[in-house]
Amino acid sequence: METTTEKSIEVLNDLIEINNDRIDGFSRAAKDLGEGDADLKAVFDKFATDSRQNVQELSAAVGQAGGELETGNTVAGTIHRAWIDVKATFSGHDRKAILDECERGEDAIKKAYRDALNEDNGLSPEQASLIATQQQAINLGHDSIKALRDAQV
Repeated sequence: METTTEKSIEVLNDLIEINNDRIDGFSRAAKDLGEGDADLKAVFDKFATDSRQNVQELSAAVGQAGGELETGNTVAGTIHRAWIDVKATFSGHDRKAILDECERGEDAIKKAYRDALNEDNGLSPEQASLIATQQQAINLGHDSIKALRDAQV
């Protein structure tokens, strides 16, 4: 049977993986943008940087809990990044299509953070506070991407 410490380490590692997905997804989306999309590239770079910071903080929390650190990506994230590539090929690097896919990615990370805060995950108060703080920024990121997408004609 899994202990609460093992469960909390698993949750933290899952968040590390999905933040790695987010970094890769925004980096790939930024590459798919055209010359006139410097505004979106700046937004995507900021969110990738935010997730790098999240990974550092979550990694420290795993270490403090005595756990082994995960450094990869989720299978779903790899599939999502591949979908961004396909979508960009068909859309001709269309801003709205790229933003649609970015919002799907943001929906996934929002859900991961919401699920992580479930009481059954055995998080310490410090871990829960860290995740809740990161969740606020993730939610704002999602809302920004959605607003940018909705502003496209």
